[in-house]
Amino acid sequence: MTVTTNNQKVIKIRKSSERGHANYGWLDSYHTFSFANYYDPAHMGFGKLRVINQDRIEGGTGFGTHSHRDMEIISYVLEGALEHKDTLGNTTVIRPGEVQRMSAGKGIAHSEYNYSATDIAHFFQIWILPNQTRLIPSYEQKFYAPEEKQNQLRLVASEDGRDGSVTIHQDVNVYATNLDAGASVITHANQDRHIWVQVARGQVKLDNYLLQAGDGAAISQAESVMLVGQEQAEVLLFDLA
Repeated sequence: MTVTTNNQKVIKIRKSSERGHANYGWLDSYHTFSFANYYDPAHMGFGKLRVINQDRIEGGTGFGTHSHRDMEIISYVLEGALEHKDTLGNTTVIRPGEVQRMSAGKGIAHSEYNYSATDIAHFFQIWILPNQTRLIPSYEQKFYAPEEKQNQLRLVASEDGRDGSVTIHQDVNVYATNLDAGASVITHANQDRHIWVQVARGQVKLDNYLLQAGDGAAISQAESVMLVGQEQAEVLLFDLA
């Protein structure tokens, strides 16, 4: 659904049910944009934002060692824990509240497994196209306390790593927020930039439109964007050149 408001703001809503879906038993994955066997030429990405996958991995399973190159990869865990190993020598566990950034650069191999043998690991994996190719691969992981995101936008990734965010090689700002019912957050944007909102859980209102868990929205030509919690909600917001 595409909406143009009185101030020329353009909002395109991407409903959760419209996303690509793959269920392999051990992995249940929803794709906001074209990915793997899911191809939709109308949804190849949004600006430099190339992938938003919402994954649930069964206990004791995961992605074996595989390679990436020339991509900024962010993992954002909602429930459970994810074990990461890579060819840089990193072995870490990512839990809710933590953000992992991996710059694949000229090439990196890694594995991602559910750290639990029984509980589901539920997370977003986000891919952003870098501003240059064949970078030296690198890795970063940071924790953001719940109060840092409570009813406010917390910058968790940016090109310059400001305010304690992880550093990505692209002019993209990634924010996270946990909203109470009735609470609101607002971001101001230059009209030549674009905003993507991804609801992780709960419900929020964007202008007069209700967004539910799994829904996304592309916003262009906006001077500001306001989100209002309709119930306890967790949201990611991307500010893109």
